[in-house]
Amino acid sequence: MALLERLQKDMVEAMKAKQELRLGAIRMLKAALMKHKVDTMKDLDETEEMKVLNSILKQRKEAADMFRKGGRPEQADKEEAELKILESYMPAGASDEEIEAAIAAAIAETGISSLKQMGVVMKAAQAKLSGKRVDGKALSEKVRSKLS
Repeated sequence: MALLERLQKDMVEAMKAKQELRLGAIRMLKAALMKHKVDTMKDLDETEEMKVLNSILKQRKEAADMFRKGGRPEQADKEEAELKILESYMPAGASDEEIEAAIAAAIAETGISSLKQMGVVMKAAQAKLSGKRVDGKALSEKVRSKLS
């Protein structure tokens, strides 16, 4: 089922159950997806949906951090609750073993051992992990440790 269809179904369920927080989070995500669809003037494929979802998740994390720093923990808690709801729409995360295997395969394929060419290894590793959720920063640190 496409993400937009799933969101529509979940939105109706949240309305019926009177789950305001969940409804707000789903509406926000659906609006972002629809905006991206209108801006690009083409239907969204799975990778585009994941890009939009990742950007929304990143915004929620940053907002929660800013609210905590600004002394507004109740607002930060709300942002984190929305974040948890939105994360349920993400594909399963890659395990550490899968990440390590992808990095090892990427290094073997590219034959790179220099930290200067880390970007090539990162691209190859991300290609191997496509379809799974991977934190780019964590992946970068693991690749850096393998190459140094």
